[in-house]
Amino acid sequence: SRLNGYIIPGIEDKLVATLFADDTAVYLKQGDKYKDLLEILDAWCLASGAKFNINKTEVIPIGSLEFRNEVRRTRRFTDGDEPFGQSVKIKEEGECCRYLGAYIGNKIDNEAVWEKIIESIRNSLQQWAKCGPKIDGKRLIISMIVAGKTQYLTRVQGMPTEVLTRLQNLIRNFIWQGDVYPPMALNRLY
Repeated sequence: SRLNGYIIPGIEDKLVATLFADDTAVYLKQGDKYKDLLEILDAWCLASGAKFNINKTEVIPIGSLEFRNEVRRTRRFTDGDEPFGQSVKIKEEGECCRYLGAYIGNKIDNEAVWEKIIESIRNSLQQWAKCGPKIDGKRLIISMIVAGKTQYLTRVQGMPTEVLTRLQNLIRNFIWQGDVYPPMALNRLY
């Protein structure tokens, strides 16, 4: 294609696009033209019968801060290229988008991406606590709720130490119902 994409050491092919089901990420390098991308997408849609939803398009500029700011200001990667349409959202510094379960962007707050999950775990554990489960039941609930809601994001995003500490506190409070002096160490339950 006319798109350069990125050369990644140790990978034979250049990175231009990743596709999974109906999610697509395209990696345009400085010098690549948005117009060329649109032509490729139009040809692909014509051949496949698919429809590309340009209104869902999000741009995360990659490169120096100066280049990223220039992309946001001009709404284009290269002088002489056509600007992104008004429906195309260009992500600001610290703003992320979710792609295949990972939160990606420039200078994003890795703890903030965990807030919804921590809140969901807290709510689930509060609901389960109302049932009065015994210690073995609590262990199973923690495996199901906490592990089930954190494993994938931990794998793709990593888990900040502060998030781990908060989750450990949620687990400890659920197991011992807030008891300041638990009858046994938490690591003996695992």
